[in-house]
Amino acid sequence: MIAPALEDIDPDYATALADQANRHMVQHGVTPTPNNFAVWFSYSRGLPELKRAIDILIAGKRRFDTTTSRELFSKYLVSYSTSAAVGEIPEQLKSIMTEAKRFVTDAIADNRTQIRAIGDVAEEAESGINARSLVECLMDELTKAATRASKLEMNLSETSRQLDPVRESLNKAEQRANTDTLTGLPNRRAFGEFLCTSQISAMKSGEPLSLLMIDIDRFKQFNDSFGHGVGDQVLRLMANVLRERLREKDLPARYGGEELIAVLPGAGLTVCEAVAERIRRSVSECRITRRSTGELLPAITVSIGIAQFRPGESMAQLIERCDGALYLAKRTGRNRVVTENRLEGRSA
Repeated sequence: MIAPALEDIDPDYATALADQANRHMVQHGVTPTPNNFAVWFSYSRGLPELKRAIDILIAGKRRFDTTTSRELFSKYLVSYSTSAAVGEIPEQLKSIMTEAKRFVTDAIADNRTQIRAIGDVAEEAESGINARSLVECLMDELTKAATRASKLEMNLSETSRQLDPVRESLNKAEQRANTDTLTGLPNRRAFGEFLCTSQISAMKSGEPLSLLMIDIDRFKQFNDSFGHGVGDQVLRLMANVLRERLREKDLPARYGGEELIAVLPGAGLTVCEAVAERIRRSVSECRITRRSTGELLPAITVSIGIAQFRPGESMAQLIERCDGALYLAKRTGRNRVVTENRLEGRSA
């Protein structure tokens, strides 16, 4: 989605919107940056999806911290597929757009010519010219119009066909930008976008939302002992386990290094803990063979931390609690699942 054009807004109306945007930013403690101003200006203007999302966040008493503000700007005011290189339109696409513009320009010129010709026929009719001649002239102009319309339709159809590979290339580029090349899982960027959307949906529907963070136990030691090639093999194995054990609506992602993370919409702590335990058990039962020699390598284990989204909290707060639960799992022996409840118990 791209922000709506603002050039045609009445200056007085724009000034009123700007004042309103500034008041909103002060009221909600938003840092006055250009991007944040663009978000709240568009909110004041009534951009439907953005306004709906912000209203949900306000109702849930969510803080508009740096992460939330950045996600709102990226999701609602910038096109993901083109934000990295606005204006770097491929030459192929430029050529297609130029040709399409020419088709439409020619069609408009032809239509004007036809209107003048039909006007001439009407004037001749009023002058009492032979009826047969008038009918022939009118039929001739209508035939020309039909031919031009058919030609324009063919040209636009061909243009649409030429755009198909461009659209496919853009889709593939966006997919690559959101995918971890080693594991094939969504990357950290895709995870952030999905979690932000899931948080807003959870606040709107009242359904639970949980997060689980996975760390491969002693992965650095494993890498040092058997090489990075085997380490990569382990990460791909982990990705496959997540795909098999998570639901279709869940999102597994590579968070960084040997850490993986998953978002589980509609799942509370109990459900998420059961899923995490299945993942932990599946990994511990896997046996890895060094491909080059056939050597059976030691079993690997994982530690998993779990946290449930609390309406109104930021993405960073949720991840911090999940990371805290993961840290506790590693401190208390590894190869285990720990929920955020354990953190609260220790604090008490």
